[in-house]
Amino acid sequence: MNPEESFIDEATISVRAGDGGDGCVSMRREKFVPRGGPNGGDGGRGGNVVITADRNLSTLQDQRMRRKICAESGQKGDISNRTGRNGRDTEIRVPIGTIVYDLDPAAESEILADLSEDGASILVARAGRGGRGNAYFAHATRQTPDFAEPGQPGQARNLRLSLKLLADIGLVGFPNAGKSTLISRISKARPRVASYPFTTLTPSLGVVEIGDRRIVAADIPGLIEGASEGVGLGHRFLRHIERTRVIVHLLDASSIALESADLVKRYETIRRELGSYRSDLLERRELVVLSKVDLIRDPRDLDAVEAEFSQRGLRVLRLSSATGAGVEALLHAMVQTLDLALADEAAAVAEDKS
Repeated sequence: MNPEESFIDEATISVRAGDGGDGCVSMRREKFVPRGGPNGGDGGRGGNVVITADRNLSTLQDQRMRRKICAESGQKGDISNRTGRNGRDTEIRVPIGTIVYDLDPAAESEILADLSEDGASILVARAGRGGRGNAYFAHATRQTPDFAEPGQPGQARNLRLSLKLLADIGLVGFPNAGKSTLISRISKARPRVASYPFTTLTPSLGVVEIGDRRIVAADIPGLIEGASEGVGLGHRFLRHIERTRVIVHLLDASSIALESADLVKRYETIRRELGSYRSDLLERRELVVLSKVDLIRDPRDLDAVEAEFSQRGLRVLRLSSATGAGVEALLHAMVQTLDLALADEAAAVAEDKS
C-alpha cells in the first residue's frame, strides 16, 4: 500500500469497558459440616479501556479499521466464596500527538487528553464493578440471604481521535517548492518526489541528525492561497503546523525568471494563511530558504530578493537539494533557530510561574 494512501490522522471510535460479573448465590450444605450457610463469591471487575501514546506509530489507521473496541467482562462469582476473574484491560495504542475528544453531546467535544509524550495514557472507559455474592450480605439477623448483586455495566463512550504531528521543524511552501526533496536529503524519510503540483498528499516526518543533535522535521503538503478556508489540500494539514517550533519557508527560486513569480509575495501568502488559521503561528521562529538555486543562471538575480527579506529581519539561505549546496548551512541554521525557540519556551514557562 502506498504510505500516502494509508496516512490517517482522524478517526472516530466507540469504546466500551467490560461489565462486572454477577455475584453468586450459594448455600453450603455438606453432610459432616455442622455450620453451613451462604458462601456465594463476588463477581470479577470488568476490564478498563485505556489509550496510550506510542512513538512507534505514525497513523490512526488501526483505529479507522476497528471502530468498536470492547474490553473483557468480569466473570461471575462462584461457590465457596470464590471471586470471579477480573476482565482484562484493553489498551488502544496511538501515535504521539493524538488528541482525544469526547463526542458526548453534553461534553461539546471536550478534550479528554493531549497525548504528547511517549507512554502518556488516559483511561477513557471505566470498568463495571463486580456484584457482591450472598455471603457478603449475611449477618446476625439475616443468616441465609438468598440474593446477590448483579455486576455493574462498563462505561461506554464515543470518541474522536485527531493526530497533530509533533516536530521541531515544519517545512512549508507552495506546491513544488522542494520540501519533499529536502526532507529526503536530510533524513531517511522517503516521500514521493515529482515535478507536478500536489505530489505530496500527506505530511512526512524525518529525523535529522546534526552532530550529536537529533531533530524532527515535518514536510507539510503544499499550501496555496485560501488554504485556511479549504482551498487546495492545505485545510487538511494546517493543524500539523501547530506543534512545530520553527517554520522554514521554502521558496522556489527557479521561478524568479517568470514575471508572475514574486517570491516575497509567495512568502506573504503563506504567512497570511498561517495567520488566518492560528494567529500565534505568526510568532514562531522562522527561516526563509530560496530553493532550487542550481536552476538559476545568474545567482545575482536573487540579491534583490535577499535584500528585501533582510530588511524584514529574516535570515535567508540559498539551497540546492539536488546538488547538496547549502544543505549544511541550512542544518546549522535550523539548530540555532530551534535553540532560540526552546529558549523562548523556557522564558514563557518561567514567566507564567512567576
